[in-house]
Amino acid sequence: MASEQERKDLDRRAREGETVVPGGTGGKSLEAQERLAEGRHRGGEARREQMGEEGYKEMGKKGGLSRTEESGGDRAAREGIEIDESKFRTKSDDQE
Repeated sequence: MASEQERKDLDRRAREGETVVPGGTGGKSLEAQERLAEGRHRGGEARREQMGEEGYKEMGKKGGLSRTEESGGDRAAREGIEIDESKFRTKSDDQE
């Protein structure tokens, strides 16, 4: 854990625009960067829990194929890459 003086120094640097926490890009203070970094980490974890491991992997495969000029789905179809979108269902979808 950082000492109070170290935290003050990190906060000063963050207020000057430096990213002092990995994943805290855009935060205007040390505390804001810590919250941003935690939220980004938890966001991915929450989505994985919602979709399940297989769905999350399929979604990532499709996203990895996307380009500025072409969606991942279009590119997968063009290149003959199979994406099983039935795995995209969330646990709440299964309860309906």
